[in-house]
Amino acid sequence: MRTFNPRPYQSYCKDRILREKALGLFLRPGLGKTVTALTAIFELVYDYFDAVRVLVIAPKRVAQMVWTDEINEWSHLRGLKIIRVLGTEKQRIKALNTPVDIYVINRENVVWLVEYFGKDWPFDMVIVDESSSFKNHQSKRFKALRRVRPLVKRIVLLTGTPAPKSYLNLWPQLYLLDRGERLGKTITAYRDKYFEPDQRNGVMVYSWRLKDGAKELIDKAISDICVSMSGKDWLDVKEPFINDIKIVLPDPVMSVYKQLERDLLLPYKDGDVVASTAAVLNNKLLQLANGAIYDENKNVRHIHDFKLDALEELIDEAQGEPVFVLYAYQHDRDRIMKRFNARELKTERDKNDWNAGKIPVLIAHPASCGHGLNLQFGGYITVWFGLTWDFELYDQANCRLNRPGQKEQGIIHRILTVGTMDQVCADALKTKDITQNGLMEAIKARIQEVLYG
Repeated sequence: MRTFNPRPYQSYCKDRILREKALGLFLRPGLGKTVTALTAIFELVYDYFDAVRVLVIAPKRVAQMVWTDEINEWSHLRGLKIIRVLGTEKQRIKALNTPVDIYVINRENVVWLVEYFGKDWPFDMVIVDESSSFKNHQSKRFKALRRVRPLVKRIVLLTGTPAPKSYLNLWPQLYLLDRGERLGKTITAYRDKYFEPDQRNGVMVYSWRLKDGAKELIDKAISDICVSMSGKDWLDVKEPFINDIKIVLPDPVMSVYKQLERDLLLPYKDGDVVASTAAVLNNKLLQLANGAIYDENKNVRHIHDFKLDALEELIDEAQGEPVFVLYAYQHDRDRIMKRFNARELKTERDKNDWNAGKIPVLIAHPASCGHGLNLQFGGYITVWFGLTWDFELYDQANCRLNRPGQKEQGIIHRILTVGTMDQVCADALKTKDITQNGLMEAIKARIQEVLYG
């Protein structure tokens, strides 16, 4: 376990949580908002006796892993009891009847939770992790949480720093903090005060833009109840922050993956693995991890979409900031293009439009964005949908956004499926053991692990 030595801003944020009944922490990835919130929870529960039952609402992936992993990682959090309220209704009810300090539920089950407890709402503190998922004032989850908000003694919203384009989405989140005190009791009042029509067709308005000076007025209005920080202001690092998004595949999906992996590796049970064979197997296993694979007839066999779901979460959490996505295989590209309103980097115009802020999601193969390509003016968020074993391609692709002229702390998200070749590849890239010999040894180790346990 690690010893927590909080940075000054973490101590500041923790103290704000202790002092205030409602607080929004708008912190960029890498600033440690989860451990900061957990430290505050520990003190509220065990030092100040000012919280008894804490509810954490989070994206499913985060609810499954992140909060529990953070408690297990830090020595000062030892003693905090946490349980996941996930699975079937019977499993969720059993978890809710287990006496612990923190209950973690995925945001999709918020409506069920509110209906289950009704007026007997038992949580005196609520933390909404990635509160941007409550940005739709018409969504059932927002309306459900709004209904029980008067019963909540303390509430903390955790999310990234909002981009100007996402300021319209602030109203529902701020309403959960102060019930309309600062930005108005209704979305209409908020919109009329700070926004003007952007794209429209006659009386039909399709989008809104901030009025001149409105961003500064909104920031001032919420400054006493929200803390906004970016990594470049607080992290004394020049390199981009690497954030691994770990996905646990459900048992039925993992069983399919393991069987396909076993079928691929079984022919090499007793034979030597040469470099060419290792490269082919590596590609096949990485394809499997990404969610699809080419069969012997070059047809795509679909396995899962959990990486696409994780990418959708990351795009949503970016709150309007442009996202640069790196894919590994053609079927990855096709599935990403089908799911999202993305543009592929192909021409000089694509590059210029990205740098001008005109492309929300830009996708590229790392081989197409090597030396000399400047993309640092269009955004700072890179997502690896699927990793490559080629360290030069990996390194050069990471440098497209993180180069001279970039004004923000770079963030590189790597979407990894637990227990697959993804993690082997990620470890190799970290140690730079990406030689042919390193690849062969990794494949041999994988054969031993899969076939012999």
